[in-house]
Amino acid sequence: MQERFKNWQMPEIEDNKPTKYNWVVWNAKNLELGKYTDIGAFTYVNAKHGVVIEDEVQIGSHCSIYSVSTIDNKQGKVVLKKNCKIGSHSVIMPGVTVGENSVVGAFSFVTKDIPDNVVAFGIPAKLIRKLS
Repeated sequence: MQERFKNWQMPEIEDNKPTKYNWVVWNAKNLELGKYTDIGAFTYVNAKHGVVIEDEVQIGSHCSIYSVSTIDNKQGKVVLKKNCKIGSHSVIMPGVTVGENSVVGAFSFVTKDIPDNVVAFGIPAKLIRKLS
């Protein structure tokens, strides 16, 4: 565990209300939040069809995580695996899994699964390289 998480506590999450860290979850009953997570301010999570954020995940500010999309009628559980990192202002679309230890660069639009131990970014996000 990183030093900065030594005093980490599970945040109070109320449906459609900002947490004390100023991020919001819709359909909070369908969110599974792991330990030692770091979610940036102004991030929005729509968990209507399930969102799983595993332990030690970091999500930058101003991100959007959607388990449902009204524009293309897609829906599905979003899974952010252990120790993955999502860069600021990124969007994760329904049904996507971001793999363990993977990094999604800032301002990315993630429409497909990202495997474990890689760096991906872009619009749409593409695999850039593997992590050693």
